[in-house]
Amino acid sequence: MQHFPIFLDLARAHVVIGGGGEIALAKLRLLLKTQATITVCAAHIEPEIKALAPRVTLVNRPVLACDLGGARLVYAATGDAGEDARIARLGHDAGALVNVVDNLDASDFITPAIVDRDPVVVAIGTEGAAPVLARKIKAQLEDTLPASLGSLARIGKAFRKMADALPQGARRRAFWAAYYNEAGPRAYAQGGAHSVSQALDKLLAQHLVQSAPKGHVDFVSAGPGDPELMTLKARKLLDRADVVIHDRLVTPEILELARREALIISVGKQGFGPSTPQPDIHDLMIEHAGQGAHVVRLKGGDASVFGRLDEETEALDGAGIPWQVVPGVTSASSAAASIGQSLTSRGRNRSLRLVTAHDMKGYADQDWAGLAAPGAVTAIYMGKRAARFVQGRLLMHGAAPDTPVALVENASRPDQQIVSATLASLPQMAAQLEGPAVILLGLAPRQAHQTLSLQEVAQ
Repeated sequence: MQHFPIFLDLARAHVVIGGGGEIALAKLRLLLKTQATITVCAAHIEPEIKALAPRVTLVNRPVLACDLGGARLVYAATGDAGEDARIARLGHDAGALVNVVDNLDASDFITPAIVDRDPVVVAIGTEGAAPVLARKIKAQLEDTLPASLGSLARIGKAFRKMADALPQGARRRAFWAAYYNEAGPRAYAQGGAHSVSQALDKLLAQHLVQSAPKGHVDFVSAGPGDPELMTLKARKLLDRADVVIHDRLVTPEILELARREALIISVGKQGFGPSTPQPDIHDLMIEHAGQGAHVVRLKGGDASVFGRLDEETEALDGAGIPWQVVPGVTSASSAAASIGQSLTSRGRNRSLRLVTAHDMKGYADQDWAGLAAPGAVTAIYMGKRAARFVQGRLLMHGAAPDTPVALVENASRPDQQIVSATLASLPQMAAQLEGPAVILLGLAPRQAHQTLSLQEVAQ
């Protein structure tokens, strides 16, 4: 992120626009929504801008240094590169922030596309890379956000001191969620602003007599890494969480979906590396849920697949803390999709095995004869370091050296990599990967152009 999004208070602030044509008018249309004191300086000023006086102060000559006293923002909007550069220098000398229209490199700030539901304002920026895309997003949001939203927000703002009677945290958030999601829009549709005020009084009375919410834990499946592969339920629970306790493989993009006020706690485990002891994870969940917090235990992939779910739910049961499990997309499903294959197919395999290469004692033992059977398909989790061990056991139990193998690193993520191998080349290919990978025994990638071969790795 190059440009940090902020909302600048322009009440009584001085804004100067150098330029009197269409470029300046486009900026004026937006600035006139604010309470800024606006000055336009140009040798020629279009009639549409002249009609804005006296709301806008008009100076019928180019910008001079004396025009910029106390200016907070300066727009260079003449369309002439040399004149815009001169205005920018004057603005910087005056200590103002400068925007040179259509010149990102010369600008201190950019003006985003805006969806205005005053006092609700949504700003959309693309770092100047794609203004057309910003306008498209703006149009979509305009269709989504109801016209009544601004009125509901103004009424809610005036009611905030009354709502302070509720304790901070989950109870107060629940009140406002009920207002904006249900009670407010319904009352507004029935009788306008007056009905909304009455609905707020009634809603507050209901929430004041409610007991404090009890803490609970949601085991939420984050999926393989792509935020779009999370379920709707998972997204909603993550957005509501007071505390998020997450595994190492949960991506930053998914953590960005949590509320900014939420407490984010990493309890990552790394094979043959630093790990958070399991009892410490139990203690964290029990501590925060015991204090009334909504805890999301965020697990990569599907929470019930090699995620030590039973141990954690048993710990919560022992502490008397309620919980639920939200299923998700496991990494094997995502890996198979990425290579264009089905995990099961008539005439090839009537069963599918999901196995982990490691258990609490080291390399995990398996039904090697079953895994080595012709046509068998197995997804191996956490198998990179155990690749040679797996290869040896399978060959000992009759697996063919040319058994197809697909390795999918960082499945579903932007840096996903697909590697094509055979059982004979599995250890060498696995050694090339650095990120988390799923090994699919018995499946070859269909999209060969997306894969790495042993010869390419050797090069």
